[in-house]
Amino acid sequence: MTTPLVTRNASLRTIVQTAITFLTSDTALYVGKRLLQALFTLLLASALSFFIIQLAPGDYVDTLRQNPQISQARLEELQRQFGLDRPWPEQYGRWLWQIIRYGNFGESFVYERSVASLLWERMGATLLLAVSSLIVTWAIAIPLGIIGAVKQDQWVDRGLRVLSYLGQGLPSFVTALLLLVLAQNTSPLFPVGDMTSTFHDDLSPLGKVLDIGWHMILPTIALSITSFAGLQRITRGELLDVLRQDYIQTARAKGLPEHRVIYGHALRNAINPLITLLGFEFASLLSGAFITEYFFNWPGLGRLILQAVFNQDVYLVMASLMMGAVMLIVGNLLADLLLRAVDPRIQFTQDALR
Repeated sequence: MTTPLVTRNASLRTIVQTAITFLTSDTALYVGKRLLQALFTLLLASALSFFIIQLAPGDYVDTLRQNPQISQARLEELQRQFGLDRPWPEQYGRWLWQIIRYGNFGESFVYERSVASLLWERMGATLLLAVSSLIVTWAIAIPLGIIGAVKQDQWVDRGLRVLSYLGQGLPSFVTALLLLVLAQNTSPLFPVGDMTSTFHDDLSPLGKVLDIGWHMILPTIALSITSFAGLQRITRGELLDVLRQDYIQTARAKGLPEHRVIYGHALRNAINPLITLLGFEFASLLSGAFITEYFFNWPGLGRLILQAVFNQDVYLVMASLMMGAVMLIVGNLLADLLLRAVDPRIQFTQDALR
């Protein structure tokens, strides 16, 4: 009869063996290598970004000199407090050491608060808008791209191509302005400004969710139009290339249903470039929403970082740049792993691990 102790030991051995197998697999080695490369990349990117910021004339204290109520002694005290009286390599070294030792990205000059807390407060609103736009874009663009490829050169395809040209030809700020005009002419159908209504706190939990969703309609549309147009064209083009392949004609000759040929064979082989594109779109989630946030007064990172650039709030700008670099690295890594998951032909060979 098996005792509970023996059972626990067997389970523990299984877990350990599974962990060892995973950690020694090609996927784990590949991820580990990419993460090590990411650390070196972030180090170089941070040094280059800090250097470029220092090329701008003046600093945060210089913007305060225009205020006659601030004395010269106070300005010199602020320079010493923020370390702006030191050469930029020393400033960068102190900032980097704070991150490594304490996980502290510095203090904002303008808000006199930690940079991490400021970004954390606003990141949720930006991610909410960006992720919703990503979902809407892919949920609409992929089916329309498939329809355009299947109905090639028919009136439906021509209409969708005109739509994609218009979408790509409109810059995001123009789209935002047009939607603002629409909101003004249809008021109060679409709210503009902030992400909640003035009576938001008095609503039920479901009412609060619906209120935020109501305020998200126009910003999400503005953020989705350009991405939707490009993704639709890419989907159509990739699917058309696959539909011309011999194995697709063979599958049709065997009498397979058309929907199975399209979704089971063609789309499955056309999806790889789209997954790669998804990795880049993940990287641009935060930066892509900045212009839209500015026009719709959305309380996200866009206005905060734009103000930080104008005020030369160095540490806040640096943290936002590093956040974008991390998103780029993570997005590319996720794209590689997704490609490996959907296409077994892709292997993390020894050459890729070197």
